[in-house]
Amino acid sequence: MTQQGRDQLEAELRHLRSTKRREVALRIKRAAELGDRSENSEYEDAKNEQAFVEGRIQELDLLLRNVQVIDEPGRGRSEVVTIGNTVHLIDTATKEPMVYTIVGPVEASPSEGRISHLSPVGAALLGRAVGETIRVAVPAGTLELRVSRIT
Repeated sequence: MTQQGRDQLEAELRHLRSTKRREVALRIKRAAELGDRSENSEYEDAKNEQAFVEGRIQELDLLLRNVQVIDEPGRGRSEVVTIGNTVHLIDTATKEPMVYTIVGPVEASPSEGRISHLSPVGAALLGRAVGETIRVAVPAGTLELRVSRIT
């Protein structure tokens, strides 16, 4: 995982512990004051949200205890693609440019341009240099991408 990814998860954990927990506890208290809990949908919803929040806190705790942050000393001057690099690509069929940052699975968000090193495209890019072309089978067919820049 990149340091940026770790920082984002730590921020989410702080928010859940400091703000969200308190908000949910207040919702539970208010809903409980409405009376009979057996038919109180607001109370049930708040309890379900509490379970979700507590589960996410446990998940983040475990993840952050075991995460390995990658060193990024070569970032910006890499000869080959590694985790943490941003890779500029050209689709050889359409000539469309693409930009992806290679990250760990937890940080991946393709819609935001962050792909996992375990994804088909991410795995195919690892170790590639500027000028190299990769062919990758994706659900929509086969992509042929040329690496134009690595930062």
